[in-house]
Amino acid sequence: MCYTLKMKKSIIILTLILLLSLSLVYLIGTFLTKAHPVNIGSIPNDLKKVRVVSFPSKSGSQLSGWLLEAKQGKGGILLLHGVRSNRLQMLRRARFLQKAGYDVLLFDFQAHGESGGEQITFGYLESMDADSAYEYLKDRLCNPTVAVIGVSLGGASALLGDVKSKAKVMILESVYPSIEKAIDNRLDIHLGSVGSYFSPLLTMQLKPRLGVGVDGLKPIEQMKDVKGAVLIISGDKDKHTTIKETKAMFSMAKEPKELWIVEGKGHVDFSEALGEVYEERVLDFLEEWME
Repeated sequence: MCYTLKMKKSIIILTLILLLSLSLVYLIGTFLTKAHPVNIGSIPNDLKKVRVVSFPSKSGSQLSGWLLEAKQGKGGILLLHGVRSNRLQMLRRARFLQKAGYDVLLFDFQAHGESGGEQITFGYLESMDADSAYEYLKDRLCNPTVAVIGVSLGGASALLGDVKSKAKVMILESVYPSIEKAIDNRLDIHLGSVGSYFSPLLTMQLKPRLGVGVDGLKPIEQMKDVKGAVLIISGDKDKHTTIKETKAMFSMAKEPKELWIVEGKGHVDFSEALGEVYEERVLDFLEEWME
């Protein structure tokens, strides 16, 4: 009798632990996909020849951004920010690129900043935003040559959509190879080896939550279809996208391509972290391949 009661208690306890674990993972999924709206505010005073723009996206959202004009015929640069960020992350890049003579479009992805959208989709809907933004910029250039700089989610979005086959140059910074790897790495950072048990419980939520499964979120498989020159940038201390994963991404790309591994840096904003070193390297690459 006592043995039976102990068994029942054990089963009840284990059931409660399982339910609590599932609830926790569901809440984590809700947090990770939650929209990240931000009031961007007015255009910074130091920016010249800039105007507020708004345009529809194939994702169904109305996107907000800024268009910086140089009108020197050198072409345009599309800037794509990272997850849970917005166009402000790309301001430093916009400044030096406009100064160098490029027209620049920076905008907020759907569910970010001042753009519409209900939830973050890790590149699924954001790839449609990137496609729409590319066409919006190209249609407003006297020289319709366009390069793309994508940071993390931004780079993944450029690869998952049509931009990869249109852009003259692509600069990809800290881009995850697959959503599975991205989730595994982040769980490992925060939970250690225990995190591996939660990974399948998060990935199985993708399809019902976002309308796309793991097979639709594999930027590494799209690298072979990039038509323009590619510069891939990553830090050798990055635990979100490891150096091994970055090298695998690079190996999938066709020539012309360059790999820049930044020593001593993790998953950081390289424009902020490296300043003029970053600017010189990016401008040299653009000058070489935008012609």
